[in-house]
Amino acid sequence: MEALRTRKYRITFIEPLLGTVPKDPKIFTRFVSAKVHGEEDEEVVNEELGMLPEGVGETGFYTNEKGIILKDYHVKGFFKEAGNTLRDALRIPALRSKIDNYVFVEPRDIYLAPQPDGRLERPLRAQTMQGPRVTLVSSDFVKAGTSIEFTVTILPHKQLNFDVIERLLDYGRYKGLGQWRNGGFGRFVWERVNGRR
Repeated sequence: MEALRTRKYRITFIEPLLGTVPKDPKIFTRFVSAKVHGEEDEEVVNEELGMLPEGVGETGFYTNEKGIILKDYHVKGFFKEAGNTLRDALRIPALRSKIDNYVFVEPRDIYLAPQPDGRLERPLRAQTMQGPRVTLVSSDFVKAGTSIEFTVTILPHKQLNFDVIERLLDYGRYKGLGQWRNGGFGRFVWERVNGRR
């Protein structure tokens, strides 16, 4: 069997990275419960104010004993999204699925910073069955210039190699990681660790 291929990368954010983890641990439970019962949870959306109560609509980062972290699946999710977008340009059909099965990111916990650098509040607009809604959401962020390091391993595959991985990483300059990626947040540049790009 062909040997596994491994390469280590550093990405540096050129725009602030917004956290994706809900600060209210019960938000998923309430959301699913409301959907099952065909109701809208009044705690999730305040009809009169169009705002979320404290703790709901706030996102941050996972933490461990060192500080705030990203998980390996955040980076792998980026590869899958980029692969889905670039599959035609790279001429690799079902690239997202191939990444899911043949590309792996380590470590599980990717150190980000000791703590967030601040919070960003913004309006969130949505078209619902009851008409347009505007609510206020808030996310912890780390500032541009923050870096993370991780290792990518590729199982043997005739279409997947590090040229493909690095083309996907190039996409991070335009659409990156974290919340509000369509607003340009979480964009990054990359480099090989202990090796030239």
